Amino acid sequence: MRTQAVFAVVTAAALATAGCSNKKAATKDNFKKAIGNYYNQHAECVWSSPVKFPVEADPNKGDQTSGYDALTDAGLLTRSSAQKRVFIFGSKQVNDYDLSSKGRSVWSPDQSQPGYGNFCFGHRDVTSIDDSTTSADNNGAQVANVSYRYTIGGIADWAKSTEMMTAFPTIQADLAGTKVDKATLINTDNGWQVSHD
Repeated sequence: MRTQAVFAVVTAAALATAGCSNKKAATKDNFKKAIGNYYNQHAECVWSSPVKFPVEADPNKGDQTSGYDALTDAGLLTRSSAQKRVFIFGSKQVNDYDLSSKGRSVWSPDQSQPGYGNFCFGHRDVTSIDDSTTSADNNGAQVANVSYRYTIGGIADWAKSTEMMTAFPTIQADLAGTKVDKATLINTDNGWQVSHD
């Protein structure tokens, strides 16, 4: 009886140790999980950098307003017209855009810049690891350079409209099937993680 109990404890400890070392192994599954975990926290968004609302745009400049208008049509922004004083000679028409209540519910605030944020519409889903090479960095940590394929998953309904894809070509490009990219991973105490360098 005592031998069986000791055997069960030793077996459980061995399995726990194997589980810990397993997540640090240089395998395609571990690389796929590490990249997937990273992109679950780093979504694909309509702008390349955070923006702040309210914002003002010239309605005669379509390159300034097309994205805002598409987001307004999707119910994520509100639009109002106003007169803006231009020096002392007169005024011009401008559109003021601000977050709607629906927009606030899907707005992703930037934690490093209060008041700034983005509309994020999905995240990368890693479909395969194509190639990897491992080496050690200057500190002796194990590093992997990984080539992988991905699609965009968890796509927000508002991002799927033709108007949105026209106004934001990056959405259309992101949703156009499988893509290829590379990542540098580092082996940490918690397993493989995407390097931010």
